[in-house]
Amino acid sequence: MNNTLSRSIVLVGMMGSGKTAVGTAVARLLDVPFLDSDHEIERAAQMSVAEVFVRDGEAFFRARESEVLERLLMGPPGVISTGGGAFLAEGNRDLIARLGVSVWLRADLNLLWNRVRHKNTRPLLRTADPKATLAALLEAREPFYSKAQVVVEAAPSLSITAMAQKVVRELQAVDGLFVEKDDA
Repeated sequence: MNNTLSRSIVLVGMMGSGKTAVGTAVARLLDVPFLDSDHEIERAAQMSVAEVFVRDGEAFFRARESEVLERLLMGPPGVISTGGGAFLAEGNRDLIARLGVSVWLRADLNLLWNRVRHKNTRPLLRTADPKATLAALLEAREPFYSKAQVVVEAAPSLSITAMAQKVVRELQAVDGLFVEKDDA
């Protein structure tokens, strides 16, 4: 591709939708940096997201998440993976719409559950019935995710590479996202 990004691509969606894995592959396809907002928070706090939740609470975490997101969006264009709750905040949605392009990696409950059920790194799923919790989160968050500028449907049959290629194809329809690379 002889084009370059004019602004960052911000992947949003539920835990397990593939934001990190697909985001890494999209960044590789576009030859841009990949950044994970949760990882950036963990680096700054020197503890895991789960530990920040326990020690400081969700409100504190969400405030740091917004700060990190703004810092990443102000940097050079790349692919940014966000935590599942980041796009719920109107301020974050406005920031992303102004400085980037939001992409919802949409996945159904069964696909999400198959991907997250064996992981103990999801603080919001530490409940008596984690699948019911995941279903409730999905139902509550879908109206927010649906506000994303681009929606890409995930499917169990798609490999990470195939999903990344699907995302890039959808992004090519976004006006002004890709600009001619100046090779001079």
